[in-house]
Amino acid sequence: MPYVNIKITKEGKVTAEQKAALIKGATQLLANVLHKNPATTVVIIEEVDTDNWGIGGESVTERRKL
Repeated sequence: MPYVNIKITKEGKVTAEQKAALIKGATQLLANVLHKNPATTVVIIEEVDTDNWGIGGESVTERRKL
């Protein structure tokens, strides 16, 4: 059973339709490339607060203030 974890910043900009497209696309990719059964493929989307996501030693919140 494949398990895919997609992490994105939580900013309220990602719609339910976009999330559905990510789930469908990731599932289809595993089916196409690895021949995995879509019925047993699990896709999780986690939205992480920008205060909890760091790049280059600072949070995304701080980086976006520049």
